[in-house]
Amino acid sequence: MTEQRASSELRVAIAGLGSIGTKIATALDQGIEGLALSAVAVRDPAKHQTFIGGLRHPPKILPIDQLGEVADIVVECAPSSQLRAIVEPAVKRGKAAVVVSVGGLLDNFDLIDLARANGGRIIVPTGALIGLDAVNAAAIGTIHSVKMVTRKPIDGLKGASFIVQNKIDIDNLREPLKLFEGSAREAAKGFPANVNVAVALSLAGIGPDRTEIQVWADPTVTRNVHRIEVEADSARFSMGIENIPSENPKTGLITALSVIALLKKQRATLCVGT
Repeated sequence: MTEQRASSELRVAIAGLGSIGTKIATALDQGIEGLALSAVAVRDPAKHQTFIGGLRHPPKILPIDQLGEVADIVVECAPSSQLRAIVEPAVKRGKAAVVVSVGGLLDNFDLIDLARANGGRIIVPTGALIGLDAVNAAAIGTIHSVKMVTRKPIDGLKGASFIVQNKIDIDNLREPLKLFEGSAREAAKGFPANVNVAVALSLAGIGPDRTEIQVWADPTVTRNVHRIEVEADSARFSMGIENIPSENPKTGLITALSVIALLKKQRATLCVGT
């Protein structure tokens, strides 16, 4: 009976053990109904040896292109530059890929066709944004506009390519500074580690070219603050969320929890939300 149960579990592999990946790995190791952690891929295995060895059921350590061989679901928790190397082998094998660095998906949109051709899936978790269910529903009808304003503490924006290329000094700010205003697609290029939330919003709604976003560096806030306004034929609604940063100031604590919630849904008897 035990062997039969184990064989029916969905195997989950994780690419990247940063602030998000370690939380997901820990949750899987502690137990999520119907799921098991089968493998991880990390750049420096020695760095993560203590963490992996401390798990109740230590997973295999494999190269990122082999995760799809031992997993039904591959979770991408790596820099966006690694997205294709993680997702492509998985969906080619007909597996599901959970994408956290969704901004990187815009430059690799052919992966969706590749997944479709091979029976794979690409799943974007809700991440740091409430209300994606409402946007998904509104998109069945007609959405007229989606506008988003993101305010982040200084540490969460340091190193963004838009700031570096435009030589903007944000270290000594004493009041909020609007860094960017434009489409979600352009924002993703300039802030690849900061606006995954805007790209997810755009994919749920009217697309990355019509979704408008402002990005502010704000020394007066300690949380990642997002405000969204949606105008649709079915409803007008606004959303606001203030996310507590994780150990990585570019990422909110709720991002890892969102992936864990998504994984729990894969075998849950009761699912709430679309």
